[in-house]
Amino acid sequence: MSKFAKLKEVVATAETDAEKFYKAGNGAAGTRLRKALQEIKTLAQEIRTEVTEKKNAAK
Repeated sequence: MSKFAKLKEVVATAETDAEKFYKAGNGAAGTRLRKALQEIKTLAQEIRTEVTEKKNAAK
């Protein structure tokens, strides 16, 4: 569950950077947004793996 909380935190940060990039044209915010999106992808994959393991262990 801690990974899911971390995912929510990263999404919130990414939202702030997305607004700065798209509304203000801040290039540095775009870089931070891309980094955050990569982290979201990684966390999501880890959560998926964890869920699958837990689901299969229950059988």
